[in-house]
Amino acid sequence: MSGTLTPARTQGDPPSSPPPGLPPVPGPRPGGRRPGFLTGLLVKTALMAVVNALGVFALFVAFGAENWGFVGFLAVSLVAADYIYFSKRAVPAKYLFPGLLFLLVFQIFVVLYTGFIAFTNYGDAHTINQGTAREQILAVSEQRVPDSPAYAVTVVVREGRAGNAEAGVEVDNPAAEPGVGAEDPEDVAAGGEEELAFLLTDPDRVVSLGAGQGLQEVAEDDVTLDDEGRATALAGWQSLALSDLTDRQQAVVGLRVPLDVDDPDGGSLRTQDGRIAYVNQPLLSWDETNDTLTDSRNGSTYVADQTRGFYVGEDGQALTPGWRVGVGTGNFQRMFTDDRLRGPFLQVLTWTFAFAFLSVVTTFLLGVLLALAMDSPRMRGRRVYRSLLLLPYAAPSFMSMLLWAGFLNPSFGFVNQVLLGGASIQWLNDPWLAKFSILLVNLWLGFPYMFLVCTGALQSIPNDVKEAARVDGASALRVFRSIILPLLMVSVAPLLIASFAFNFNNFALIYFVTGGGPNIPTAPITIGSTDLLIHVVYTLGFESGGGQQWGFACAISVFIFAIVATVSALSFRQTRSLEEIN
Repeated sequence: MSGTLTPARTQGDPPSSPPPGLPPVPGPRPGGRRPGFLTGLLVKTALMAVVNALGVFALFVAFGAENWGFVGFLAVSLVAADYIYFSKRAVPAKYLFPGLLFLLVFQIFVVLYTGFIAFTNYGDAHTINQGTAREQILAVSEQRVPDSPAYAVTVVVREGRAGNAEAGVEVDNPAAEPGVGAEDPEDVAAGGEEELAFLLTDPDRVVSLGAGQGLQEVAEDDVTLDDEGRATALAGWQSLALSDLTDRQQAVVGLRVPLDVDDPDGGSLRTQDGRIAYVNQPLLSWDETNDTLTDSRNGSTYVADQTRGFYVGEDGQALTPGWRVGVGTGNFQRMFTDDRLRGPFLQVLTWTFAFAFLSVVTTFLLGVLLALAMDSPRMRGRRVYRSLLLLPYAAPSFMSMLLWAGFLNPSFGFVNQVLLGGASIQWLNDPWLAKFSILLVNLWLGFPYMFLVCTGALQSIPNDVKEAARVDGASALRVFRSIILPLLMVSVAPLLIASFAFNFNNFALIYFVTGGGPNIPTAPITIGSTDLLIHVVYTLGFESGGGQQWGFACAISVFIFAIVATVSALSFRQTRSLEEIN
């Protein structure tokens, strides 16, 4: 054997030189650290400093809002992040931690919180606690005392805290009317924090400063009076002109100045024009011992109903707003026990199952038939046809939905006016035709995906298997039924299950084409003939036709989740038998 043997390098020998043509491999720096270590450490420290700064800021905000659950979650997350990214041991966690954190926040928390709200009466009439609801009821019940003296008013704002009037006004008035004079988070975010008050001059020409905390005496030297003895300015405060009052109308009208802070039934000063204030007396009084509200006019008593979250009178009349309470399984029972709702809800449930099933079947059948046709070697121009068949899939789906809604318009749509020569077919207004139209549009949108999937699956089936079947005398239909379809289902079955879950919650199609209509007139809430369960959830949560009923909407969401999870689990279990075919 020619050549010489190279002796093995022993410990302590210098590293061998790199092969010719390759740059030398940089060795470790003194101390064992690689080049760029210091730069990476500085970048990591800077990024973690930003993360910690944002986290501490969020902690202060959550602590001020007394959101203790969020405070605990943020604190644990910050400590975990600092340990993971400054530790040399938790290398895998450095990659898993961000995804795990987002999973907890945007998936697990959302699911758990949706489940929690499903067991409450949370809605537009039940968004606050009982104490706040009671204060708002008492504030709304106030009326002007008939013989009330007139107080001259000058609306003032503390100097240095006058914000943008268009951004909003902050008033320290927890008993203000709903939406009036209260702090709006969007307004505060815009920087519009102001402290409004009334500079009051009573009939005896006594001047005082009134705000949500009550009346305060002011020194005579700090007050400026006009010729009529009316206070018009106060040191340290800025008087508002008429144009300023217009911009702050809601805050001014909503400001209540209690005459006696210790007596909530003692009345308060309020103004409607920002010039004259009168004493307003609440018509309802609160009995703390029995937790009842009593009407001073007729003696009617309203008792706190903790099962409904309302103060309810003897005649069944409920005072609004209410408060949020737990209702147990009431929202789930309502789907099937409410006499007016049960029929429409079961109709929507049946149509949701039918739509999801028929959508999967029709799109799969058309997709596989087209894939078989394009797979035939006798078909010429297959590339061109395949490109054309994928065009509906390439176009934005919501644009296609809007176009189809216009095509099917009964009055001026392309289908009636052009294809059918001016016919007046109610494609979107008749319950059955609307359902057919929905399936037709979904077929147009869904078959390219099935065609693409089936094309790839067909190309993976060995040709010798099909040729062997033909040699044995099997017909084309038998080859498809006994060989092609079983092998095709091995690849396509999981996608069909996913397609069923997608179409079960196909909100966009219903929203853009029919809007859920035509409506079912007997339903107590807005429900249409083409509504899917997910669209009913949207209607309950975000449309004001029947009031926002978020607790009921969350209950339906949990019901949808249970259905889809159950159907998917059973379907995947059945698809295991297909693995034996493969």
